[in-house]
Amino acid sequence: MTMPRSLQMRLGVSLGILLTLLWIAAAAVTAVMLRHEMDRIFDSSLQEAAQRLLPLAAVEIVGREEEGVTQHLADLRDHDEFLTYIVRDDEGRILLQSHEADPAIFPEWDGPGFRTTATHRLYGEDALQGTIRLTVAEPLAHRAAAARDVWAGLGLPLLVFIPAALLAIVLTVRSGLAPLRRYRDRLAARSPRDLAPVACDDLPVEAAPVGAAINVLLAQLKSTFEAERTFAANAAHELRTPLAGAIAQAQRIQVETKDTGAGHRAAEIEASLKRLARIAERLLQLARAEGGRLRLDHLSDLRITARLVVDDIERTAPNRIALALPEHPVMSDLDPDAFGIIGRNLIENALRHGASDKPITVSLSEDGTFRVANDGPVVPAEALGRLTRRFERGAAKTEGSGLGLAIVAGIADRISSKLTLQSPRPGSSSGFEAIVVLPIASRKLSKAAGAR
Repeated sequence: MTMPRSLQMRLGVSLGILLTLLWIAAAAVTAVMLRHEMDRIFDSSLQEAAQRLLPLAAVEIVGREEEGVTQHLADLRDHDEFLTYIVRDDEGRILLQSHEADPAIFPEWDGPGFRTTATHRLYGEDALQGTIRLTVAEPLAHRAAAARDVWAGLGLPLLVFIPAALLAIVLTVRSGLAPLRRYRDRLAARSPRDLAPVACDDLPVEAAPVGAAINVLLAQLKSTFEAERTFAANAAHELRTPLAGAIAQAQRIQVETKDTGAGHRAAEIEASLKRLARIAERLLQLARAEGGRLRLDHLSDLRITARLVVDDIERTAPNRIALALPEHPVMSDLDPDAFGIIGRNLIENALRHGASDKPITVSLSEDGTFRVANDGPVVPAEALGRLTRRFERGAAKTEGSGLGLAIVAGIADRISSKLTLQSPRPGSSSGFEAIVVLPIASRKLSKAAGAR
């Protein structure tokens, strides 16, 4: 028999089977003991009936005028006669018998005491020096019926007791495992990036080491991830100044040199340094997306951040972005810097990979849906799922870092949202669209915050 994997079911089934077997064993032992005691009581009753009847029968037989005559006692009223008897003399003649006595069931006299035949239990007594012999018989079927009644009395309660006991066991086990279920729910409710210790004070003593071990593991993972993020952020931050200086030197060389070859090499160095600067900036954003605080204690209007990001990007790409914002404020507790990272990465990705002669459409709706769409070639379905991986580029000829969509996906995951990529755009046969649903406050709170 394969035990269920559920600890609750395993305990319930095991305890239920064990309790049922113990109850059946106890009932069987009790029935055997009762049967033995019943036989002793029945034998005692048989013996007492014989000893009480024998003096009366002797007086009645001795006082007869005729000897050797069989007398049947009359039945005063109808009843079941479980005990029958006959009185015989020393020659075996029947002198007296009960009204339902069957002489055929009484064996020949072989002395006083108990005897058992195939159908009856008998007891014999004699008097007057063995000249009057009384034998009382009781059917074994009577005793068997009484035993069956005892078995029924012990067995029938099982039909009620066992289901009730099983239900009580299940409820008790379920109540006992409630702390484990609460601990499981606390684990299930956590986001994948939440590595804070899990409360385990209410766990049973047997399971408390498991909770403590999990918290130690979470602390080690958190320390490792924080070290990785800190290194990436510090490295990217420290690279800013030397990169800016190196870019300035490369630009100065281009201005001052008269050697065409040297000028081209300086331009290539400048391009490489700028690309490295962009990667450093993306690494900073990635560290922010993975470890920074993304939700604030106050609300802000996302429309303002969207307008600032678009205005800043349009300085290098004029007339390339079509921005659509709602009339009413879109209030959210999302950190404006985090929303700025989302908007900048999605817009720059669309500018880099979209058609250069078609505008980029950027829209923010009142329900928090942020969309960035561009025209251009269709991205194959099998490639869409890979675009959110780190250092995955949509096209080899582009100069992207391969981190933009991964950063947006990381922020969306931490705010319990999702980055949705579609190609072609809905309602079109070409293009690409990225959608992120941002957390927003209720309409009532948004209007109140907007009024303030």
